[in-house]
Amino acid sequence: MRKLYLVTYDVGNPDRLRRVYRLMRGYGDHVQLSVFICELSPVERAQLQSRVEEIIHMREDQVLLVDLGPVDGRAPGAIKALGKRYLHPEHLAIII
Repeated sequence: MRKLYLVTYDVGNPDRLRRVYRLMRGYGDHVQLSVFICELSPVERAQLQSRVEEIIHMREDQVLLVDLGPVDGRAPGAIKALGKRYLHPEHLAIII
């Protein structure tokens, strides 16, 4: 079952920060500075966690993965935006 995750990070070193950002682009949608929304299977979540742990320094940096619930459940409505409206990105299959 795929779940929706809010992923946010605070990485002190510019090189590690760029590496985490580039990694996260492959897993989700960049919604704010150092914030991503990701739809992940359990395997993808484990892979993401492992890859992040290879980049960050555990005593200096922090990455939070917040489980918002099943993608086909209440998760898309779990985000409340104040100010500018948040639109959950639609992922459509592209057939070539």
